[in-house]
Order: sequence, then C-alpha cells, then structure tokens
Amino acid sequence: MNTTRREAALRPFREAETYMHDRIESGIEANRKGTSNLQLTDREGKPLSGVRVRVRQTGHAFLHGANLFMLDEMETPEKNENYKNLFRSCFNLATLPFYWNTLEPEEGHPRYDADSPRIYRRPAPDLCLSFCEENGITPKMHCLNYEAFTPGWVLQKYNTPQGVMRQLEKRFASLATRYRDRIPDWEVTNETLGWETLNRHRPFAGSVFYDHPDAVEWSFRTAEKYFPYNRLIINDDTDACWMRFRYNRSAYFMQIERALQRGARIDAIGMQFHFFFRREEEERIAAYLYDPKRIYAVLDQYATFGRPVQITEITLPCYSPAEEDEAIQEELLRNLYSMWFSHPAVEAAIYWNTTDGYAYQAEPGDMTAGENYYYGGLVRFDGTPKPAYRTLKNLFTNVWNTRLETETDRDGMLQFRGYYGTYDLEIVRDGSTQHLCYTLPKSYPYLQVLRTDLPADSH
Repeated sequence: MNTTRREAALRPFREAETYMHDRIESGIEANRKGTSNLQLTDREGKPLSGVRVRVRQTGHAFLHGANLFMLDEMETPEKNENYKNLFRSCFNLATLPFYWNTLEPEEGHPRYDADSPRIYRRPAPDLCLSFCEENGITPKMHCLNYEAFTPGWVLQKYNTPQGVMRQLEKRFASLATRYRDRIPDWEVTNETLGWETLNRHRPFAGSVFYDHPDAVEWSFRTAEKYFPYNRLIINDDTDACWMRFRYNRSAYFMQIERALQRGARIDAIGMQFHFFFRREEEERIAAYLYDPKRIYAVLDQYATFGRPVQITEITLPCYSPAEEDEAIQEELLRNLYSMWFSHPAVEAAIYWNTTDGYAYQAEPGDMTAGENYYYGGLVRFDGTPKPAYRTLKNLFTNVWNTRLETETDRDGMLQFRGYYGTYDLEIVRDGSTQHLCYTLPKSYPYLQVLRTDLPADSH
C-alpha cells in the first residue's frame, strides 16, 4: 500500500499525539499566561469599585515574525503594498538583512540610507527600520559576522586572521554608532559549524579567520564592546541544531558551552528550522525533524544554559501549489508553533520567507530553482495568503489571545488570567468611558495601580 504525502509528513505527530498535546496544553498554561494584579482608581486615587471593564489584548510578549527582505522589492507598487499589509497584520518582529557583502559591496561605502542603490532581497537598513518603527514591529539584526557573505574586497585585501578581525571590528563600530539604539537584538555569529545537510555543502567564503580557534569568542567579545546594552545572539543551522542532536555532546551545544566558559556574553540562542530537503527525502527526514519527543528534548537540553531560545529561520515546505500540499504545510505549522509556544525557553518563532517565489538563489517567480523549489512561503506568488498564513495569524490574534469583560471588586481590584502582552482596558462608569494601556508581564509580583481620569463616585 502506497503511503500518501500527508501520512508520511505528519506521521511523527500522530505517533506522539498524546505526548505532544499534553506538553502543549500544560506548557502554554504554565509559561504563556499569568494573572493580573491590578487596581483601578478614580482621578482622586480612590478605588473604582464595581465598574465594568472590557479587556482586549493588543500585543504579544512572545515574538513571532519573519524576514523583511522583500520590503519594496517586488515588481509592482500593488504587490509591495500587499506585502506590507500582510506583514504588519501578522507579525510583531522583523529580521533585517545586514549581510556584509551587500551592505558594504564597496569598501567604505555602506548602503545604510533608505535611497541607497537597490540590491535584490537586501533592502537598506534605514528603509526597514522606518517600516518597523511606523508599525510597532520589533527589528532584529542578521548578522554581524557571517562567513558566507564576507565581501570580496575583504578576501582580496585583508585575508589574514588579523586583517579580517580589523575589518570586522570597523564594521561592528560603524553599525553600533548608527543602529544600536534602534535595534535591540543582534545576531553575532551564524552557521559557524558549517552548513552541511547530508551530503550537500555550501561554498565557504574562504576567509582564513573562520578557522581561527577563537573566532566565536572573539566575535562576542568584540560585539559586547560595541553593543554593551543590546542582546547578543548566537545562531546556527538546522543540521547543527536538530539533525545532529546528541544531547550535551551536540557540536552546537559544546560550542556554546565552550564560548560561555571562555567569557562570551551570549544572551540568546538561535536555532534555524529550515526543511530544505527534496520531496523524495521528506518521509525519512520528517521522522527526525518533526518528532515531538525529539523537538522537546532539543529544547529541554538547550534550556539548561538559562538563556532564551529563538527559532530564528523557519521554512515548512509545500513543494507545490496544490490544495493538499498547502493543507499539509498548515498542519505542520500549527503543530510546530504550538510546541515552540508552549516551551518555557522559547521566546521567538521567526518564519523566513513570507511570500513564495522570492527566496534565495532563484530568480523571482522561478519555482524550480534555489529555495523557491520548496514553495515554503506563507503567501503565494500572487500575494494571496495560504492556509498556513491564516492559521498563524489566527493563533496570535484569536486562539492565543485574551478578550473578556469583567468587573472590579469593592477595592477596585481587577483580576484576570491572560496571555503575557499588552492590553487595552476599556473602563465604563456612569456613561463615562476611558481606555488605558496595560502590560501583563511575565514577572510582576507586586500590585500595579492605574489611575483613571474618571470622577469620584457621586453616590
């Protein structure tokens, strides 16, 4: 009997369904929700007792985003505007492209300004930051030191360990001066263990610095020098994080452990999750990569560092525009995001390419080449959302979202259990209405008092 793609791709979830759902349900309740400890008062500071309050969550503490590489990069103004609308309505984080070879293709002439010369999939940082700041989206930098995208002029003129280090430090200093006050999270290193999955290897940039035994530690020490108040993140690929997992003997785990022991300030751990495997490989790889017990084992192991984990680059394949293939992608996304959301160490899940047809190593719209082959976007090439996009948006706007109507007690106390994040509180009394902004954070053991502009009770 032939196995269907649905059966093959989703079998790991079915075989561990009870385990998966138990961890999801208990984990979300324990790790993503808290109880408000809030008192409302009138304008004179007296408790507002017995007033109706409508509670509406407006934002999530959990970061869910995508890369912003196609900002104003599409063929028509209409497609560009659609891309922006889809992005701002679904995500609260954006990964920005700071690849060295395209940000500074000519030595000493970086492309920072919004009107810089265009390079495909590499919108200028100022353009991306303006979009993020206008739409309340948290920006994230990718990546300070990424060997595969070292500029040719560095390799030609400065290709000694000391020469590369001097140029990298100049890059760090320049970026810090311009952006450290606007971007909280900075990926310091990426894919230092090599991007090898099965028998496929990427072409290394060839810089001798990256064979230096202190390359990771030096990168973090230098980043800390220029970004003392920003969060510094290490990142590596799917193979290193998930496929070659051997608990505390995993190469990535030992790299982090060594770097921390040698004084590197690593604030968060990045783990890619690209399913970049051909369709004929899917069943074999899915048995490892989609296994819920394995996923939780990986996260539990890296959680022992006491640092938050970010799932930094996510691609879940469709392989075709067929309705059934898109439905499989949707179920993959629902299961995986639910597991990541439930785990106490995970603070972010970042999808990679929002729209099909604009992925790495392919011409726009060519679905036979490069990463376009996987049909891994959440939106079709024509700009229409796939089921996976609608599900992701629904999870954070409806399923994992708190909305209720309640009433303060006689002491003006407002208690409710909700998802961590920002809220709008609509307070109504005697025909008067006021809206207050409120944040339900993960650790607020003390009482918060919110004073309204409502008059004192006349009774």
